[in-house]
Amino acid sequence: MINSNAIIARVMRIESRRRQSMVSLITKLALTLIGFMSTMYFAHAVGASVLGAYFLFLAYLGIFNLVGDAGFGGAAVKRISEGREQNEFFSAFVTLRIILLVVSVSALLLARPLLVDMDRSGMFFWLLVALVIGVFSSSVSNGNYGSGKVGITQTCGFLDNAGRIIFQVAAIFLGFGAAGLAGGLVFGMIASGIVNLRFLDLRFARFGVHHLKSLFSFSFWIFLAAGGSLVFGYADTVLIGYFMKNADVGVYRVAFQFTTAATFTTIAMTTVLYPNMSNWSARGEYSMVESALAKGFTYSLLLAVPVFVGGLLLGNRLLYFFYGAGFARDAPALYVLLAVQVVNVFMYLQTTCLNALNHPKEAFKVTAVASIANILLNLALIPVLGITGAAVATLVTMTLNAALAYRVLKRIIDVQLEYSSVRNILVSSVVMGVGVGGYRLIVPLSSVWLALVPVVVGAIVYGILLLKLDQSIHDELRAIVVQMGVQWPRWL
Repeated sequence: MINSNAIIARVMRIESRRRQSMVSLITKLALTLIGFMSTMYFAHAVGASVLGAYFLFLAYLGIFNLVGDAGFGGAAVKRISEGREQNEFFSAFVTLRIILLVVSVSALLLARPLLVDMDRSGMFFWLLVALVIGVFSSSVSNGNYGSGKVGITQTCGFLDNAGRIIFQVAAIFLGFGAAGLAGGLVFGMIASGIVNLRFLDLRFARFGVHHLKSLFSFSFWIFLAAGGSLVFGYADTVLIGYFMKNADVGVYRVAFQFTTAATFTTIAMTTVLYPNMSNWSARGEYSMVESALAKGFTYSLLLAVPVFVGGLLLGNRLLYFFYGAGFARDAPALYVLLAVQVVNVFMYLQTTCLNALNHPKEAFKVTAVASIANILLNLALIPVLGITGAAVATLVTMTLNAALAYRVLKRIIDVQLEYSSVRNILVSSVVMGVGVGGYRLIVPLSSVWLALVPVVVGAIVYGILLLKLDQSIHDELRAIVVQMGVQWPRWL
């Protein structure tokens, strides 16, 4: 019988930042796997058109959530993480969030005549509900995150997504279609919000005008930068929906989700690093920020590079077997999106670092330039190249964003790569790719099992080779395992 207390005790032995990174990584990995499995089921059960309607719902929710948050969520996390007057900043944030809810709901009601497809499918009601519940869920989550409770917020994030998926699978099974998918999202938000509230130590307190001014000074640029990020996240989806059909939206977003297997380490790293970087910045410990950023690049590329290589060799067949023939018809878009996720490592970490260093204005400027270019390229390329055009537009403009962010960030801190570790990651990925490519030349991938063999074997070869080549990564992983009380294999 599993002794849960013993497992928790072992995990708690791990050094704080390593423990937070491990919890974040494990939850992201679990969610990625659950997300893939559920999307496979949805793709076969309801098809690309229903999935496309749901993805459009998510796009509009993101847009109106931006209006309802206005950057105050990021500003609250920043101010709370600095450790001064935390209750006052939290109270000011919640108050502003409620006021902005009225604004966002009013904007949505005014826009209702334009959202014909949303209204017809019954998704408009769920959009309103999601905006209301989002105020409660995001408030308690940001409060815990700003307080440094990264493990709690990651666990609740897992609960949010897991609860959502379980609800969605049941709803689709019962025949509720796109509305069932939207209802599952709301259910997950409620469940995670309740658990987050249980661990929230912040309390409502009287706040002053200077607290509001402090949030406003930071949130304005966060809001504008978030708007730029929203363009990268949803402009392609909305414009594909405008120029093409819902089914095309479904195909594109499934391919995009498939490539996000390369990014869950990036998201895990930024989730853990942001409050720590913010705290180090407030204390003037910039060398700690530089070291953490370099380590973030390494551990993000550790997954992004082999997924890119493996995806180029096997991606189209995996899409065919996992989601169906209709989702594998635009393989070129998949290949471009794989490259997008590698570039995303640098863009995401660098813009996160700029915000943590209290430079949201600079983060906005670089994101604004890239976002405008993104919209223009999508408008130009989607009518000509379809969803591949949307993927190309994202790759070009995300590369531009990463380059501009690097140019600004290097004026503030010394931006470095751990060149030895990055080289070892590249070498290990190439060796893995040669093996996988040879397998595909010899063995016809006529079934899902034959396609999964090179995935599993390639991952094992890559992992062992990397641990043999890179002492730094080897020692870091060994330290985590040993601190949990587990014996590290001698052959490694």
